[in-house]
Amino acid sequence: MATADARGLPHLVPVCFIRTGKKIYITIDEKPKQGSDLKRLRNIRENPMVALTADRYDDADWSYLGWVMVRGSASILTEGSEHAKAQECLSAKHSQLRNMELASLPVIAIQIEKIASWGDLSLKK
Repeated sequence: MATADARGLPHLVPVCFIRTGKKIYITIDEKPKQGSDLKRLRNIRENPMVALTADRYDDADWSYLGWVMVRGSASILTEGSEHAKAQECLSAKHSQLRNMELASLPVIAIQIEKIASWGDLSLKK
């Protein structure tokens, strides 16, 4: 996920996400980080426009290559039903999150505004 601060300086981090309808959700997990006010959260408060790219790669079969980039406006959820549902869906998709205490941790909600893609994303392996 790419964010930028108020000056437009970019910041890019790998994330676990889930898409639900016209939104993408990303949780802040329990892994040790430098402080609780992460750069991605500060950036979203300063400049809510973000981008997320997911790619598909296969070293042996390049016909399988593809990517999707989503752009949108992000908000930070800290409580409420949307926050709880997002944490539930993220834990269901990503087994690594299931043993973490996520209820008190922020969720980034991206309202999808534009989608771009490349490659034949219909290919199944």
